[in-house]
Amino acid sequence: MINELPAPSNPETPAFLHIPVLGKEIITGLEIRENGHYLDTTVGGGGHSRLILSAAPNTRITAIDRDQDALTAAKNNLAEFGSRVEFVRSNFAEYNFPHNTFDGIIADLGVSSYHLDNPERGFSFRNEAELDMRMDRRQSLTAAEAINHWDEVELANVFFKYGEERLSRRIARRIVEKRPFHTTTELAEAISYSVPRKYRYGRIHPATRVFQALRIVVNDELKSLETLLEKAPNALVEGSKFAVISFHSLEDRIVKHSFKDSSLLKVLTKKPIIAQEEEIKDNPRARSAKLRIAESVINEQ
Repeated sequence: MINELPAPSNPETPAFLHIPVLGKEIITGLEIRENGHYLDTTVGGGGHSRLILSAAPNTRITAIDRDQDALTAAKNNLAEFGSRVEFVRSNFAEYNFPHNTFDGIIADLGVSSYHLDNPERGFSFRNEAELDMRMDRRQSLTAAEAINHWDEVELANVFFKYGEERLSRRIARRIVEKRPFHTTTELAEAISYSVPRKYRYGRIHPATRVFQALRIVVNDELKSLETLLEKAPNALVEGSKFAVISFHSLEDRIVKHSFKDSSLLKVLTKKPIIAQEEEIKDNPRARSAKLRIAESVINEQ
């Protein structure tokens, strides 16, 4: 889970910059090769793609993202590489993975710094904003729709399952009593006052897990991840690597078991690779990152 961090001093809408988490470990783990073709399933602002394109001569990237803001930023940030980058707007779960094509695949999961720092996207309770949380703003389901129209039991189940929130029923009851909610700050305040006083001023804001759960369910993140892990191995050239960075235990658990159970992959990381203190100092959001890498084995499908 990426916890809420202090808001940046500049209140203006942030640029979609992508500080690549575990960048050195990704380049080492993927074993970037000359003339290699790589798939970045979550290009964001293009941070990891830039590292791959710069790691060896004539590397190519197919860069996909469901968020148009991300693709626009990545096109600008990677413009110098020209035709070596192909951009595709798609949820990675819906991407048509071409068989036996890529020399490596990367997935950097979860919410980006841009999404958290940009108030208008509604991912964070640090600033007042509409309850949105859609990574792809073409879809109809928003956080407001879920909060204001789903019943109490369904909300409680979402908070418990996707946010691992122990007080899920209590919070859901309060939300149903006080709705409708229109802004992130209204919802966060209601959550704060639904939990015992001793939980209101802890290290993690009482709304953090609920906001994580809403984001996951609005974007169908875990189901999409399961689909990615099922489809992507078929697109790998034998001996190439599949690297996945997760940010909370729900994602990491799915990646761990999917790698282990796949007949097309050999696990290379018995334990996840985590960020070192130097990186965490420069990029605090790297603290939660876990990298798992698997190698493609004989693929005859």
